[in-house]
Amino acid sequence: MTATTWLTLIALIAAIVATAPFLGRYMARVYSAEESAPGDRFFLTIERFIYRLGRIKPDSEQRWTTYAFSVLAFSVVSFLMLYAIQRLQGALPFNPQEFDGPEPHLSFNTAVSFMSNTNWQAYGGETTMSYLTQMAGLTVQNFASAAAGMAVMAAFIRGLARRRASTLGNFWVDLTRTTVRILLPIAFVFALVLVSQGVIQNLSANTTVQTVEGAAQVIPGGPVASQIAIKLLGTNGGGFFNVNSAHPFENSTPFNNFVEMYLILIVPLALAFTYGAMVRDKRQGRAVFAIMFVVWLGFSLAAMGLETNGNPGLDRMGVDQVATAEQAGGNMEGKEVRFGPGVSGLWAASTTGTSNGSVNSMHDSFTPLGGGVALLHMMLGEVSPGGVGVGLNGLLIMVILSVFIGGLMVGRTPEYLGKKIQAPEMKLVVLYVLTMPLALLGFAAASVLLDGALESLNNPGPHGLSEILYAFASGSNNNGSAFAGLTASTPWYDTTIGLAMLIGRFFLIIPVLAIAGSMARKQPSPETAGTFPTHTPLFGGLVIGVVAIVAGLTFFPALALGPIVEQLSI
Repeated sequence: MTATTWLTLIALIAAIVATAPFLGRYMARVYSAEESAPGDRFFLTIERFIYRLGRIKPDSEQRWTTYAFSVLAFSVVSFLMLYAIQRLQGALPFNPQEFDGPEPHLSFNTAVSFMSNTNWQAYGGETTMSYLTQMAGLTVQNFASAAAGMAVMAAFIRGLARRRASTLGNFWVDLTRTTVRILLPIAFVFALVLVSQGVIQNLSANTTVQTVEGAAQVIPGGPVASQIAIKLLGTNGGGFFNVNSAHPFENSTPFNNFVEMYLILIVPLALAFTYGAMVRDKRQGRAVFAIMFVVWLGFSLAAMGLETNGNPGLDRMGVDQVATAEQAGGNMEGKEVRFGPGVSGLWAASTTGTSNGSVNSMHDSFTPLGGGVALLHMMLGEVSPGGVGVGLNGLLIMVILSVFIGGLMVGRTPEYLGKKIQAPEMKLVVLYVLTMPLALLGFAAASVLLDGALESLNNPGPHGLSEILYAFASGSNNNGSAFAGLTASTPWYDTTIGLAMLIGRFFLIIPVLAIAGSMARKQPSPETAGTFPTHTPLFGGLVIGVVAIVAGLTFFPALALGPIVEQLSI
């Protein structure tokens, strides 16, 4: 890898390590009802207005069932509003290109996608969606879906931390405070940073100009920076343009690229410190951060190395793939020259590890194992560090599973934060762990058997299987990135990937809230010499091992038939 690639990785790590603890502690105060938070004088006025407008009683807390119902109700309304905006797009204002509304199956897929924080896009943004749909529909859902995931996370942490409690907080309060105090201020500041780097922000129609060669070229306009800031910060991933963050109007400079990668990672990693502060044990937060960080770094180095080393088939043909002053080197197919293969691999690992889904290169053009790294990273189930809120939830589920396994190994009733892990919790944990693989492998298997689904493939053989697996891994893990070789804008894929998104979102959120409600009712036991420590490097290694074993046993056969056999074939 080049010196620039190493410097980018080191600078990114330094920026995260320097800022994540401070942001994490700030978010802990935002979710705490017992202490004040910075900016109360300004934010409380806005929040009280929202509470009055929505008839919300901020002091009234909810049981886990009511909290879950609130999440579902909010999501249903969000889906219906976004679906209606798309279908009525042709009759609504701020549509200078005069786009008609998308087809019903595409509108369904897009509404589910943005409501579930997936942002899978089976369309070209600049040729399909009006400015009103982009702003009032997609960008609004970037805020709302991210805030909903973080609200569920706050409820889950309260369930682990509280003693003999029957409530987990108030969803509407958590949703409001997340949006007003965390997402809006940070997104506003970074939107200005992106504009300063050349990311466009306007309401102008497309402009047709004449090139030096005399050809006509269409230069797009639109409210881009405001959407890009929150698509990254909220680990949403949906871009304004079809090629996403590979487009110079979305991602204009190497510094801009660095800022966008930082935005992808900072909130999910900072939430580990939020967790430590809310459970009043900073050691637990540091342990969770270390697990997330180690897995992300491992996948990042793997993707960077594989793409920098290039295609072994080209080596045998005598093609020079070494980076020099004259060439970027490595596997440059589908990549921007201004980023190169190393930084593109770093972005790919970061976006698939966070359920973000944005891309600055084409994952379908990665080496087979390079694309396999991105695919496997999603299959881990959003733990390194995962999406905002839901990633921390997923890792804590794996922590509970590891505690249970550790307890069985030493012959002791498993405990986490002093609370016993018993049969009801483990049944819900198993449901959580099995749901995503069932959706992913089930829909992928059906697609392989249907001639109509196979017609969407542009590549036969193992790579075609990888494209199908990637599509459903992206949907069921609420990621949103894609192997672009699959034509997904068909009734079959729009419908099945949409269903995979719903399963991957709500069939995981509800068990998490149920576990939180069960744990909140328990009284912690005093710590003894036999208590299994859950903040040590040894336990962190156990959690990483459990994550690897669960993903490996579940997905290795499919990976062996896709990216692994394709790599061996070249």
